[in-house]
Amino acid sequence: MPNTAVPSRLTATRRSASQVRPGINSRSLAGHLAQNCPVASPEDTNEQVLHLFSEHQHVGALPVVENGRPMGIINRNQFMSQLAKPFHRELYARKSCIAFMNHSPLVVEHDVSLQDLSFMAVANGEKALADGFIITRDQQYIGIGAGVDLVKAIADLQAEKNRLVMESINYASVIQKSFLRSSREDMAAALNDYFMHWEPRDVVGGDYYYFVKHDDGFFCAVIDCTGHGVPGAFMTLIIASALNQVLKETDLHNPAAALAEVNRTVKQSLGQFDGGRQGMDDGGEMHSDDGMDTAFCWVDHRSRTLTFAGAKTPLFILPPGAEDLDVIKGDKKGVGYIDTPMDYAWENQTLSLKPGSRVYITTDGIIDQIGGPKQIAFGKKRLKKAIMECASKSMEQQKAHIMDTFYKYQGEHLRRDDVSIFGFRLD
Repeated sequence: MPNTAVPSRLTATRRSASQVRPGINSRSLAGHLAQNCPVASPEDTNEQVLHLFSEHQHVGALPVVENGRPMGIINRNQFMSQLAKPFHRELYARKSCIAFMNHSPLVVEHDVSLQDLSFMAVANGEKALADGFIITRDQQYIGIGAGVDLVKAIADLQAEKNRLVMESINYASVIQKSFLRSSREDMAAALNDYFMHWEPRDVVGGDYYYFVKHDDGFFCAVIDCTGHGVPGAFMTLIIASALNQVLKETDLHNPAAALAEVNRTVKQSLGQFDGGRQGMDDGGEMHSDDGMDTAFCWVDHRSRTLTFAGAKTPLFILPPGAEDLDVIKGDKKGVGYIDTPMDYAWENQTLSLKPGSRVYITTDGIIDQIGGPKQIAFGKKRLKKAIMECASKSMEQQKAHIMDTFYKYQGEHLRRDDVSIFGFRLD
């Protein structure tokens, strides 16, 4: 048996972020986000890193440091997924951990402002938020920061100064929108007639969408995370990180399996396990009960089929010439919540679609909105009626009619939730 003991150099370390420039609040600098985190060396093997991750369940990413200088970051989920592949553990267990390392992470000095750091994180792409970023002092490693902590720190810091509150939330909005960029690009490349209306209730929100184009079809998801505003935005970052990891390594032809894997990832990330009182741990302490409602769909070009798995989210389909929409209901279990078991299995529903069929997916922001003279919810019936009134028009014209109908119904009533609706027509 190989020696799997973790050497002494794999020890948690954190240095003070003090000695900042005079007149600068240390809470507004990157060094404030430096976390107490284990550190690996390029001499360490993957077996040792696996042992380290097992000992420190809270660690999502592991910095690799040589002679005090950062070399890269090892993402827990990616590392575990690689070692779980057939024969990978046998092949790579005794090799250097840099085999599964991100060699070009975002590295920032401790005295960089959070404002500048947020711009750098957006420019660096999704990995800076999913994997985290390395913090240094005089190019020497002092800690690792998390993307979620960056967004939260910005909001918390600016909450003390009203002008900067809105400024920070606008930065968070830029970060959130950056996660949607690749989906928008793939959507435009894959579809000739479609619309995507994404409207947070506040500057940032808890709705999210995902779209990826493949040669034989495309995968799409419309997602409603717990909450709205800044709390909802935090959840979209967690969900986006899970999606980017899981959906790149999961068969997108099987949406139900993808849902199950995202469920496991989210529950592990948030520590939401079965048992005990909902929202409480064994010691009576409050913990999160967060997750998402969503529809996962794979559309296959060759067979002209749509495979759908829904978590508390339905699918609306209008075949050519039909006089009403078909409502395909999803499962009654959401993703990630405490009452959703770790091994819960959703079911796929496969539908044959004729050319010209229109498909619609919406979060409950439209359906649950209060309005009208009776001050009741907009509901599915009004949504279906609005769609049927403009079904012969282009999808973009349909969006204009649906949203105009919705806004008129809402009237002077306060918006209750984020609003997202996606529609497309099959060629």
